[in-house]
Amino acid sequence: MPVLAQQAQDFAITNATVAIGDGSAPIQGGTVVVRGGKIVAAGAGVAVPAGIQVIDGTGKWVTPGLVSAVTDLGLVDVGAVDESNDEYAPKAGFNAALDVSAAIDPDATPIGISRAGGVTRAAVAPVAANAIFAGQGAIIDLGADANPVNRPRAFQFVELGERGADLAGGSRVAAQTVLRNALREAADFDRRAGISKIGGAKASPTSTGDDIPLDPRMAQTVQGRADDGLLTRFDAAALVPVVSGRQPLYVHVERAADIRQVLRLKSEFPAIKLVIVGAAEGWRVARDIAAAGVPVLASAITDLPGRFETLAATQSNVGRMQAAGVKVGLGGFYDNDQPRYAPQYAGNLVAVGRLPGASGLTWGQALAAITSVPADIIGEGSRFGSLKPGLAGDVVIWDGDPLELSSGPVDIYIDGVKQSMVNHQTRLRDRYRNPQEGSLPKAYQ
Repeated sequence: MPVLAQQAQDFAITNATVAIGDGSAPIQGGTVVVRGGKIVAAGAGVAVPAGIQVIDGTGKWVTPGLVSAVTDLGLVDVGAVDESNDEYAPKAGFNAALDVSAAIDPDATPIGISRAGGVTRAAVAPVAANAIFAGQGAIIDLGADANPVNRPRAFQFVELGERGADLAGGSRVAAQTVLRNALREAADFDRRAGISKIGGAKASPTSTGDDIPLDPRMAQTVQGRADDGLLTRFDAAALVPVVSGRQPLYVHVERAADIRQVLRLKSEFPAIKLVIVGAAEGWRVARDIAAAGVPVLASAITDLPGRFETLAATQSNVGRMQAAGVKVGLGGFYDNDQPRYAPQYAGNLVAVGRLPGASGLTWGQALAAITSVPADIIGEGSRFGSLKPGLAGDVVIWDGDPLELSSGPVDIYIDGVKQSMVNHQTRLRDRYRNPQEGSLPKAYQ
């Protein structure tokens, strides 16, 4: 859960270059006011209330906190050490029912490092290991407290394309069959158990996740379930909110032909809420995606034909989708694509737009692609993601243009609470910067 408002600081940052994060251009000499953990005002000509702390932002930039959509933050400490890696469960007897919120560790090393890089919120997703369904993701904040989960069971994640084909039996034919069979089983399961009627007909934008009936124990109540079902009862129960439209289905897919197949799901399951993740060839079917009203969390740096499903990958992918009317943000921050690198990727999209014949983003659009747009796609745009009044006081002060590689955060606030910049990497830096003899092992010369 977010830090309590009474712990938040009241402050104003003045004389800074302020970027709201909504796609607009930066504002010179702007002011940001935060009170009670919420944004009160941001922009030019903003009056500073009497009696609150004033931070001189001369020479600095101020932005909303970065939103890392689809990442493994909190699930992994050391990726190569299985005991510290909970992003996938290759030997589990369940798949769709897996809930990552139970394993998120606020003390995991990557969380502190990402926070120091300006990341304040994230959509944490599992990785598919023994089936195309990876499980249920969670929305978290990166505040230095013991309760990072803002919303558990926020979405279901499914793997299609080449990886999904491999998991389903060796072909995309198998993956598509497994997917549709699972959704039909869930729909039938709901008709028998009435799970979607529990807790109301619609999910609240401010839902904690507890009012969405995903508890697999409810599967015990169903009678007369078909004996040829391929899903466990837990997994079938977990997919009911997907087919009833209460829980979004995030689909990782890259190839244009595979994206078309995903979009066709809506004709068979009208209530389903799709989010496409990856979409390396999204530009080829951008008009179809836009017409379907399906948002995309794209991988910004997939620009080489490294696999058959990314043969048409291009640096212009995001810009072309945006131009076609697709709501597209940056996502998929795993392994080497760390969440703190998001500003660099966004900056690259600005640079691409300046190349002859290429399509990129404006500076404002690029910042929005790593702040307000992913926040909106994950269903939290009314709570955080920009510096608009009433939203969470997630504020980052930078020593320069945040989309420039040479810039970095100097202060970070989450829900109006100033965060420590100390993390594992800074401690290592400080330890070995000036080697000293002592009780610790000899520092490197």
